[in-house]
Amino acid sequence: MPKNKKGKRGASSKGTLRQEVLQLQLSGKATRRSGKNGVKGESGVSDDDLASEVLSHFSSASENASVLDDGTGGGEVVDEQTAQEETEDKLKQCIDDVMDKSVKVRGAALESLRQAFSSRLLLDFLLERRLTLSDCLERCLRKGGGEEQATAAAVCSLLCVQLGGGPEGEEGFKVLRPILSAILIDDCASLSARQGCARALGMCCYVSAAEDAEDLLKSLGHLESVFSCVYPRADGVLPIVKAGTPPLHTAALQAWALLITLCPASHLNTLIDHHLPLLQASLDSADVNFRIAVGETIALLYELGRDIDRDFDYEDSDALCDALKGLATDGNKHRAKNDRRKQRSIFREVLQYIENEDFSEEKIRFGIEALYIDCWVRRRIYDAFKDGLESGVRHHLQWNPLLRDMFGLGAPLILDASVKASKISRTERHLFNSAAFKARTKQRNKVRDKRADVM
Repeated sequence: MPKNKKGKRGASSKGTLRQEVLQLQLSGKATRRSGKNGVKGESGVSDDDLASEVLSHFSSASENASVLDDGTGGGEVVDEQTAQEETEDKLKQCIDDVMDKSVKVRGAALESLRQAFSSRLLLDFLLERRLTLSDCLERCLRKGGGEEQATAAAVCSLLCVQLGGGPEGEEGFKVLRPILSAILIDDCASLSARQGCARALGMCCYVSAAEDAEDLLKSLGHLESVFSCVYPRADGVLPIVKAGTPPLHTAALQAWALLITLCPASHLNTLIDHHLPLLQASLDSADVNFRIAVGETIALLYELGRDIDRDFDYEDSDALCDALKGLATDGNKHRAKNDRRKQRSIFREVLQYIENEDFSEEKIRFGIEALYIDCWVRRRIYDAFKDGLESGVRHHLQWNPLLRDMFGLGAPLILDASVKASKISRTERHLFNSAAFKARTKQRNKVRDKRADVM
């Protein structure tokens, strides 16, 4: 049995109980037979037993009322509000620490912000402090070291995801885009910082600048300048890349692939004609992760090409399929076993899609809902958000209006126990998600057409 809360209310309650017990004992003398203390009366119960029973009854009733008060709303609201206030106080301190002179303090504050932004929604809190936080992040990016710049870039992308694609997110991206681009194309900057800026530039531009053709083109150009250095030279030979640079090239290529899903059809045709042969030659890259990113981008370009023209065909498709078959059955012993397994799995999917337009559907569960990844465009978008949000991606899929709108999930669901018990069939969920995503794609195509003249 839970204990009574201490305080004036508890003290007065105990005093009242003692008075009631004494009154019951005194009134009981008039109706019970006289005798020694503890002698049973007409009811067969002693005075001591009666007093003990009354105390127990009132004490139990008082405690039950306290439990009800705490459990039916009041206590939970207070606890939740207190936890929210404590979280906000910690975040305020983190924002202050981002401006600290100590590198260690700034790094710890940025990491705390990154974890908080990825694990929960903080829109109301951030709307009031977005300008201050943007200034802090810009300062970290300009004056911090490599690791600090990389973490600050990750926080930039998460800030855009928190603010969404509205005016506030666009305003923040306008401030941060120039410095992210400057670090990305700076050969003297830290590789980890450039890699973080590549991901942040792709994510922030996708979320905040979908309607701005100028920002989209500039971001595409900066990302392309980074990964195109691994394209074959005029003689067809792949250049020798510096040690440690493949992860940067991979991040830049994946961010570029995310942004080309926003391009109008006229610009997409130019990109496909230029990049598809060069990406095919890059399948011979020595880095397994970059090879996989190249293969997925080739499949994405094929899908976008078929969306524009149902009869889309690549003139060197036979040679491309031969190269993909070789990678899908690669058994070279000098490569790590896990790398070979991952490569074979991805390239089998790429080959199946290019030859037969067959895509291996993936199901992502979160709460009582499920997201179906049924095309390469949708996979690229989901993978980008998963890389940024990490373990918090399912929480954001469940509650973040930005992600729910992107994947056609509708408004966040608030369900009671009766609704949770009734499950929608897998086919119904799949049809609903597919229809919503196709409707959103058509709407985006209309926006692409409006931007076609600008591009």
